[in-house]
Amino acid sequence: MKIYAPAAISAVLLLAACSSDEAAQTEDQNQEAVAAEENTEETIQEETEVLEETEEVEEAEPEEQEEIPEEKVETLYEINEANWSVTPISDAPENVVLLTFDDAPDQHAVEMAQKLNEADAPAIFFVNGHFLDTPEEEEMLKEIHELGFPIGNHTYSHPNMRDLTEEEQREEIISLSDRVEDIIGERPKFFRAPFGANTDFSEALAKEEGMVLMNWTYGYDWEADYQNAEALTDIMVNTEYLSSGANLLMHDRTWTNEAILGIVEGLRAKDFTMVDPKTIKGYLD
Repeated sequence: MKIYAPAAISAVLLLAACSSDEAAQTEDQNQEAVAAEENTEETIQEETEVLEETEEVEEAEPEEQEEIPEEKVETLYEINEANWSVTPISDAPENVVLLTFDDAPDQHAVEMAQKLNEADAPAIFFVNGHFLDTPEEEEMLKEIHELGFPIGNHTYSHPNMRDLTEEEQREEIISLSDRVEDIIGERPKFFRAPFGANTDFSEALAKEEGMVLMNWTYGYDWEADYQNAEALTDIMVNTEYLSSGANLLMHDRTWTNEAILGIVEGLRAKDFTMVDPKTIKGYLD
């Protein structure tokens, strides 16, 4: 029979106690790890839910904004091809004139458009293709259009249509309409032949293209006697040809630019109103 020494017994008991403490400590650590893992999973889940909610908010379609209706344009006038005047339809005001400008955008058309816009004086700007050859000229046309002025077709290179074959006339008209559409996104709504020299073919083609034929009642700014602002203003306002529905022809010229506001003021002083070209029959077709 073996008899264990007290020291040996103490060592065995101490070892057992240590083992028990280590086991307990390990168990506690395991439980803490499990708890930490559970907390981590809960945190990740919460963050995921928050992220998903945020993404849902970001992906949600924005609320539709109330559209502001465009101002309704009513057809009030038509062009009388017998004398190229503007004739009221039904009970539209009669004491009106139409402002038109040819050979744009050469040098002053944008400034003229800005002045007219500030004066609330509508007009048509008839353009030529040889004034649309550069990016700068394209931007000029865009600005005139964005200011609200309708663009008219005045042929590509400003020839006398009566000197051209039908195919050449077609090229002059269609190529310019194509060019204008490329720049501003829409084709011209009015056509004026250079020098007022239409042909049966050019008239038919313009109408086929949906353009309103245009000529003029009077104009003076190409004449030497009226190539200054004072003389031009006086004749445009006081000529014997000024009457209800008059179709006024002017050009992209220095003296016309200088005279334009005086002309508008003078016409209004005589109780004339400027016709909005968008109200002319054919524009909305």
